[in-house]
Amino acid sequence: MENPAALPERPPAPGLGRKGKGGMFSGEYRHNMDPKGRVTVPSKFREDLGERFYVCKGLDGCLFVLSQEQWDKLVEKVSAMPLAQGKGIQRYFFSGAAEVEPDKQGRVLIPPNLREHAGLQKDVTLIGAATRAEIWDTERWEAYNNSQTEEDLQEAMNCLSF
Repeated sequence: MENPAALPERPPAPGLGRKGKGGMFSGEYRHNMDPKGRVTVPSKFREDLGERFYVCKGLDGCLFVLSQEQWDKLVEKVSAMPLAQGKGIQRYFFSGAAEVEPDKQGRVLIPPNLREHAGLQKDVTLIGAATRAEIWDTERWEAYNNSQTEEDLQEAMNCLSF
């Protein structure tokens, strides 16, 4: 017999919380990168990223981690730009990108060029950033956080009219 007090199950919002379709990435997770360059991706992130996903250069010295759906959106938007304006961003994001698949322990191999870009040594932090995850060297992540001022955040919030 059904519980009449139970709320009906609602499907996730479009593009959110569907396996491999991206999701609402949030949280901060600290892990160690092993000597082979493998990093454990939190299970919460893996559920939304899907079986295969992309790691590429990010901004501010991190790596972006994108589901297939988010990767396809990035490719579409960048490809729609006129070549003269888009060539730099095309080269930046796509030249060193890697399609990755977690092993049975949930680890992905970060290629040497991407480890170098993000300054990854041993201690890494994976964060949720709304529609993507990011991989940071822990010291670099802490320095970035410490550099953010309340004024910076207020200015960004004003852009949102929030």
